[in-house]
Amino acid sequence: MKTIKSILFIITLFIISSASAQSHKTYSEPRDREIFESYIKFMKGKERLPIDKVVVESAKFFLSVPYVAHTLEIEPEGLVINLRGLDCTTFVETVLALSKTIKSSDPTFEKFCDNLKFIRYREGEITGFHDRLHYTTDWMYENERKGLLQRVIHTPEWEPLKVDLSVMSSNPDKYKQLASNETLIPFIKDKEKEISSREHHYLPAEKIEKNKTHFRSGDIVGFTTKIKGMDVSHMGIIFNEGGRLTFIHASLSHKKVLVNREPLSVYLKNTKGTGVVLARVSE
Repeated sequence: MKTIKSILFIITLFIISSASAQSHKTYSEPRDREIFESYIKFMKGKERLPIDKVVVESAKFFLSVPYVAHTLEIEPEGLVINLRGLDCTTFVETVLALSKTIKSSDPTFEKFCDNLKFIRYREGEITGFHDRLHYTTDWMYENERKGLLQRVIHTPEWEPLKVDLSVMSSNPDKYKQLASNETLIPFIKDKEKEISSREHHYLPAEKIEKNKTHFRSGDIVGFTTKIKGMDVSHMGIIFNEGGRLTFIHASLSHKKVLVNREPLSVYLKNTKGTGVVLARVSE
């Protein structure tokens, strides 16, 4: 009976996913297109810079933009374009999508939307909430597989990172989409197990200072955590300013996008982070 239920679940999910991929919604406001056009003007003359410098310049464009959480939690699942307010993850995704767009031969708003969708969803197609890239280690893994990133690992300084993901499947009431559709929970749980079974590496907090040369401005950084069931608690863009290794991020505490005032190692100490995972954007 359990096997039959599993098969029926997979069939149902396939049908829902196929229909969703064919006709997903896009959530956007006219102001988003206006901000995009301002970005294109801001980047004029910079589009031929190496991709790492383009990423940094794109991140700087959003300085002082308000921190706004939960902008993706809209039903039905669709592509959310929101350049007016960003959280740590949507900031990184937006910067990456814009950087890829400005470096392309088609720097249009439509191309940006396509790039953002490709980055945010597992196969680059919107197949529902269950297939959005929710965990940072999975986000980096999948976008490396797509050729957008390369995870930075320098062993033996980088150590194995053991993750045991469960925060979503264990707390479905905290996720509107899971609370309203319990059939998604087994899929999320299976995906958590799959991600947890992969090999992951991180640089422990106490090793960051002596490994500063391995960081490059424009790298994507994720902060690993001891919080049960999670892998990463925050994300940002590395920024090496005058030899001071820091990062640009959408800060919850400061309620806006900013260049972090503290060095990376001090930030980790103050926030009790265990270390970092790092990925470099591919040309």
